[in-house]
Amino acid sequence: MSIVRHLQHWLGGVGPRIGVVDFVPEDHAIRQWSDTFPWPAMTQAIDESVAHRYPKETRRGRSSVSTRVLLALELLKAETGSSDEQICSRLRTDFAVMYACDIETVEADNGQVHFVLPEVLSQFRTKLDASLLEELLQIQATFAMDQGLVRPSHLMVDTFASEQGSQRVNDAATLYKVKKKSSRSSKK
Repeated sequence: MSIVRHLQHWLGGVGPRIGVVDFVPEDHAIRQWSDTFPWPAMTQAIDESVAHRYPKETRRGRSSVSTRVLLALELLKAETGSSDEQICSRLRTDFAVMYACDIETVEADNGQVHFVLPEVLSQFRTKLDASLLEELLQIQATFAMDQGLVRPSHLMVDTFASEQGSQRVNDAATLYKVKKKSSRSSKK
């Protein structure tokens, strides 16, 4: 009878619930990155902005994905250089990504192909306007200064938008190229 107890998740299709926090070490880079964000303030700002700009809410279709999950996926996508499909796929398999999305427990369910579709992430991104992004940046900067993570003299805000995979010119790259060029010309 004990073998049936161990195989019940295969027979019934549902396994024991697994605590995500138990599988992500405290020194994991994504966990440390996730712990530095003021998630409640950021999600509240997004919810208020979206409710103000898109007041009509419908009850049709799938149930909505939480703002925290979508925001965490969008930030992780940029941080890891992933595509929408890659980060949505990692959400199903990577406990660190689940931790960043504030998913507390996981239950094996093979019938669920996708948790977040890449299209949903794309639709979420279209709702983030410039004023909302500035507000989120202000929330992050204020939180970081309040926690003592940075000082105002060390804050540098990158206001240039860059496409994923592009090699954009910045001060450090320009300085490096100038030094390299001057060292080559001095050798001649």
